[in-house]
Parts: sequence; C-alpha cells; structure tokens
Amino acid sequence: MRNLKNVVSLSMGLVVLLSMTFFGCSKQETAAPVAAASDTFDLSVCFASEPQTIDPALNSAVDGAVMLQHFFEGLMKWADGGNPATDKGNMNYAKLVNGQASSYEKVVNADGTVTYTFKLRPDAKWSDGKAVTADDFVFTWQRLASPATAADYCYMIDMVQGYAEVNSGAADPSTLAVSAPDASTFQVTITYDCPYFLEVCAFPATFPVRKDIVEANPDTWTTADNSANYISNGPYKLAEWVHDSYIKMVPNEHHYDVANLGPDSITFRLLADQNAMLAGYRSGDLQFINDMPVDEVAGLLASGELDIVDYIGTYYVVYQTQKAPFDDWRVRKAFTLAIDSPYIVEQITQSGEVPAAGFVPAGIYDADPSGADFRTTGGNYWEIPTTDEIYAKNVAEAKQLLADAGYPNGEGFPVVTYLYNTNDGHKAIGEALQQMWQKELGVTVQLQNQEWNAFLENRKNGEYQIARNGWIADYNDPISFLDMWLTGGGNNDAQYSVAEYDAAIAEAKASADPAVRMAAMHKAEDIIMGRDWALGPIYFYTQKYLMQDIDGAFYTPLGYFVFSYASQN
Repeated sequence: MRNLKNVVSLSMGLVVLLSMTFFGCSKQETAAPVAAASDTFDLSVCFASEPQTIDPALNSAVDGAVMLQHFFEGLMKWADGGNPATDKGNMNYAKLVNGQASSYEKVVNADGTVTYTFKLRPDAKWSDGKAVTADDFVFTWQRLASPATAADYCYMIDMVQGYAEVNSGAADPSTLAVSAPDASTFQVTITYDCPYFLEVCAFPATFPVRKDIVEANPDTWTTADNSANYISNGPYKLAEWVHDSYIKMVPNEHHYDVANLGPDSITFRLLADQNAMLAGYRSGDLQFINDMPVDEVAGLLASGELDIVDYIGTYYVVYQTQKAPFDDWRVRKAFTLAIDSPYIVEQITQSGEVPAAGFVPAGIYDADPSGADFRTTGGNYWEIPTTDEIYAKNVAEAKQLLADAGYPNGEGFPVVTYLYNTNDGHKAIGEALQQMWQKELGVTVQLQNQEWNAFLENRKNGEYQIARNGWIADYNDPISFLDMWLTGGGNNDAQYSVAEYDAAIAEAKASADPAVRMAAMHKAEDIIMGRDWALGPIYFYTQKYLMQDIDGAFYTPLGYFVFSYASQN
C-alpha cells in the first residue's frame, strides 16, 4: 500500500509468516500536548507530516494507514504475534486474527465462486456506543466499489462478484455481491478462491464506516478537529486534531478490548523536518520516530540505537509514459540503466537496503510459498552495477539507447524535471540521480520538491516527467505490486496503458491455481519492466526506527506499527 512519504530506506533473507501476507517543515504555531508527570501513559510518536486523508476508503499512504489501524478495525485485524523466531530488535511481529468478526466460514461453490460468511462480535461498538452491524460493512464495501467515491484502492475488492459492473458505473452498488442476512452476519461472494482475501479484510480500505455519519457530512466527516463527526470502531478514537501540528487519540471506551489497551493517549506529531523529529526523540518529547536525517543514520546504527526490520517494498522512479520524452521506452530504459543503485544504498540510505533490478521485491511468495520467492524466480532485468565495470557496461547500453531515440550524447534532449516530496533523504537521492543522468547521459535534470499532499495530487494526475515513488505490499502476493498498473488504475501514476499487460493481470486474477497465477504475473512484470521499462526500481526497502521506553508495540512488514497495547518500560 501504499505511498510512502518520508521513508527512503526488505532484506533478501526476509521470512514472512503466512499470516503476514500483507506499512518543508510543519507549522509549529500550536504545540503538541505534553503530559504532566503522573501515572498516565501518554505516548507521542511521529511518522510524517499532515496526512492527506484519514478516510479509510481514500487513504493510500503508509502514515495514514498506521493511524487508521488504531482508529478502525476490520473483519480481520493484525495482532501481536509474539514469536521469538521472527521478532527483531525490540519490535514484535504481527499475525492475522479475527477482528470485528468473531468467526467466519468459507464455502467453495459449484461454479468456482467462493462465499465467505462472517459472524460479527456481539460486543462490536462504534465510538459513540452504537452497535456495529453487518449493514455497516455492506455500505462500506459498496462505497469502496462505487465510482462516485473515486477511491484509489477500489480495485482492492475487484474479486467480489459484480465489482466490474459497479465500478464502471454500469450497475448500481447494491448489485455488488455483499449482503447482510441479519444484523450480525456479513456475507460476500468472490469470483475465485483468492489466496489473500482475508488480508483484504484487514486492509484500511475495507474498514467499516457508518452510513449516517458519512452521508451527513460527506466532504468533512474526516476533517473535523475532534471526535464529534469522526466516529470510528477501533481501539482508539479521535480526541483532537490541530492541523499541521498533531493528531491525538484516546481509548474508545466502547471497544470490546478497552480494558486491555495500553496508552492513555497516543499523539501523532505531524512533522516533515527530520532534524526536528530526531531532536524531539532525543529530548524525550517523542518516544518513536521512523525517519531521521540521512547523515545521522550511520552513527545511530553504530551506537545500537537504530533498529532495522523487514519491509516488503520498492523505492523507484516513475516515468510519465504518455508524454515526451518519456513516452519512448528507450529513453526510460536509458535513465534506469544509468542509475548506480549500490552507490545510493551504500552512501546515502545506509540502512541495509538491497539494490533492485526488478519491481516486485524480495520476500513475496511465488507459486510454492516454501520455495524460491517471486523475485528469485523472476530474476533481474539488468545487471546490478556492483563493480565499476558492470556500471560502465550499463551506461554504454544506456547511451546507445538514448542515441537510438534521437539524442546522441544527450544532444537535443529537453531539460526535464525530477519531482519529489520535501524530505532531506529524497533530496539527497534526487541530487545523486541528477548527477548520474547528467554525467553519464549528458542530459539536464532539474529538481523540484513539493509538500506531500500537492506532490501526491500532481503525481496522481500525471503532472510530472519523472518522480520518486515507493510502494509497500498490501498483502504477501505479487499482485499487490502489479495490479496498480492496470489501465486507469487509481494508483497508476505512470499513466501506463497496455492491453497485453491488462490481459496478463486479468488472467492472474481469474485463476486460483498458484502456478497459473504466478506465470501470468511473471508475464506481466516481463512486459512492464523487461519490455516497456515504465519504472526505474532503485532498491528494496528496509524499515528503520528509533523507539525508547516502550514495550509491547508490534509491527508487520507491510509497514504497520501498532501501539494499542504498548506499555512503558
């Protein structure tokens, strides 16, 4: 899932549990609350600046998803796995368990469709005390599929019967194959036995929202500065939102597990300045941060303060494939081959990232979950420049491609702009790319930074030439990285549109046979990477963080940190 705001840094040895198939300076006019000395536990963390949205259906960023994991709860949820074999550092790893559903039944029908019947917890409540009902989930899934919602993640439920007709506007949302036989029973029929369906039921886009709340204030129910309109069903509820400063949440007294929650409040400080994040951490005002100045990383690693955990994701550049000069695959491939990825991970990010030569990262299952992963099976699309000789060979090919495209030694190539969101780490990578492209290809690339929300909007609308991007798995399946590039897809920032690619993804989604699915997805990656070069992968992520005086937090390599049951140590 998801777009990454600040993270500039998955290890090749990643082992993911089967259940983990699925993470400019801010205004400081209003100071975040600082708890007085008492017996209360007021936790303060920082992930990023002002979120683009905290509407579960509309969010597409990791920082928003972390907040939503506390505000809401799906049919399934992530819980502390407590497995010493997989836990790393001081952060426990997560497992998938029942959430608002107390149980579920799966039936494979004679026609190959599959029906899931979820029984809701009798004590599932909204933060205003009203009962969570199956109708709430019906409304949520219909809303997600509806074209009127314009959710980037609508395709998350494209396996549901009737989705295509609803999403295209050819059918009413009520025809989607979701129903509420009674108030405590939610039923959904999907077109094939989707192996990651339960992870979808734990994904923020499918978190329930209440019809009366959304329809009363459709444009503002998630923007209020307190909990009057923002009704949620998770362990925490909104207490206060001072925009561009902090979001404070407190326990939802109506949540079924409120007695076991940890922090008396969790405050998400909204900062974009990495120096301010680190200063807040060192002063004790922040107990957790997952970003810090690039030049501090090596020292923090050496001191043992910085923890590194697995992260299923890829950092890459994306090209606007519909506009010159990047409408030519030769230009795109030339720019990709000229990237010295080992230099970037060794000299800039320095957090164990792995140079990438494919888009789907290491750690994603292939047909046999116990065998080689998708990346190992698929191999590399070019040779990673681990030596000067390899890099020189890559650059020679890049120069020839650029010449074949009509720009020998870069002559006649227009000045282009590399777009990134304001962040020192992204800036450092952008400067390195700028120098590589100018030195090796003879082209001029300008750098432009924008604040997060403007950056997302412009990249989504294709108003750029080259832009930084990062994508984290929504569940452990290659489709999480590949179906986003379907023609017209909500997260298709490359504006990529190739019928053969769409057909390969459709084939992968139409079959429950692992071998058939994976073959189709390898074909799709071969098209977008090996033939069309629509993306320029740089490295596979790791997740770094600093955490002090906290026990009981847990994490999934999909990028979710959960503090609901944390305690002070």
